Amino acid sequence: MKKIYILAITLISTFAVQAQVSFGNMQNQISRGKDGINVFDVQKDNREFKGLSIDLGGAFNMDFQATNSFNDQPNNITTTTTTAAGTTTRTITGYRLMNTENNFTLPGADLYLGAQLFDGVRVNLDVYLASRHHNDAYVKGGYLQIDKLDFIKKDFLADVMKYATIKIGQMENNFGDAHFRGSDNGNTIRNAFVGNNIMYSFTTEMGMEVYYNRSGWVSMLGVTNGNLNQSNEEIFYTAGPNTNTTHSPSILAKFGYDKQINQDLRIRLTGSYYHNANLGNANIYSANRSGFGYWGILNNNPYKNTITKTDANGTVISTTTTDVATTFSKTSTPEATFNPNFKNWATTYMINPFVKYKGLEFFGTIELASGGDKAGTDDKRTANQYASELIYRFGKTEQFYLGGKYNTVSGKLSNADAKEVTVDKFEASAGWFMTKNILAKLNYVNQNYKNYSQFTGDPATGNLNNFYGGKFNGLVFEAVIAF
Repeated sequence: MKKIYILAITLISTFAVQAQVSFGNMQNQISRGKDGINVFDVQKDNREFKGLSIDLGGAFNMDFQATNSFNDQPNNITTTTTTAAGTTTRTITGYRLMNTENNFTLPGADLYLGAQLFDGVRVNLDVYLASRHHNDAYVKGGYLQIDKLDFIKKDFLADVMKYATIKIGQMENNFGDAHFRGSDNGNTIRNAFVGNNIMYSFTTEMGMEVYYNRSGWVSMLGVTNGNLNQSNEEIFYTAGPNTNTTHSPSILAKFGYDKQINQDLRIRLTGSYYHNANLGNANIYSANRSGFGYWGILNNNPYKNTITKTDANGTVISTTTTDVATTFSKTSTPEATFNPNFKNWATTYMINPFVKYKGLEFFGTIELASGGDKAGTDDKRTANQYASELIYRFGKTEQFYLGGKYNTVSGKLSNADAKEVTVDKFEASAGWFMTKNILAKLNYVNQNYKNYSQFTGDPATGNLNNFYGGKFNGLVFEAVIAF
């Protein structure tokens, strides 16, 4: 954290000495406040280049959470499994879900640094100053955005670059439209609700994206190296489907139509594609490390699991007691989410319709995902997600809103499972933009888990599954500042 402060002070001191450097004169930048809502992908503007300019911004949020978790597990249970070799008796005592306090959760904070380096060329760096997953400040990502090629030659390919944009770096990769309406650590101002989609597509892999938007048509083609954490370590290939390493690129594509039909009506429809042919873990559903909105959900307190084994004659062979630890972690990755945990390969399609008529807007998500069932096999497994949001914005500047959202995900956690599991969620929210950069919202949530098994791991000896008949509900009040 101290290094970030020293860096910021050094930059500001340097800029103060160099009087020719300005602040905030950035081209083609999407607002981080209210004006950035419903702005997708990239945008072009006519701002004049006036030399090197510096962008400094931030985002902070604070949540007061009052939720309760429930499931169908008993406090004490004894099960018996008998085979030809003998009997296994499992006795679980003292189980219960953790009661979360009605209190504030860890606030999120972001720092944004950027510079307009040349006409049509700018750089951006996003830093998570405070997030649940890391104890220290760390870089989310950074990229170079090119909207003109005048650094090669004045008006070089100007007719093409009038509609084209190139982004290069380790950055939030553009798969689908849903992540433009989601919460991202400290910046939750674009999200009318508190939670993101249950199966949230978000990753920051090293790569390049090329956009071409013209006459309402939207298109993007991107490629990444498939890695979340970069390394030049040698990869050792195993026989058959690789089990541990990522060594294939991820391919991203988007195509659609976005048009302001008249003063009152805007329509947008996009289809997106993601594919990685050989990976260790599908980052796209596991890389959202910064925060989600609901914490301490469906975690157990410590309890005991005693396993007694007897032989076919009823003689006790062994008795072991395990102290099962709480699943609550102050540095856990986001809770209340669904990760299909694909291995070896992954392919995902997303369709996003968006309609805004005056103050009423609808946004939908259809997401069809598939991937390898487990490490070392290419057997296909699927997970499908559907979400719909209906929001009404009102007031002189649409500074108030009311909204509702329904989201459901279904899929097998393993092909060996007898049933698909399902997670569904309903959210209702009311918000007030006090200014374009300050938002307060009150959110109700009700999320349910269906068809989860009662035990995890070995059916005869495993621990209780917190998601068995699980659900949580309650209220969250959130305040956010973004600039």
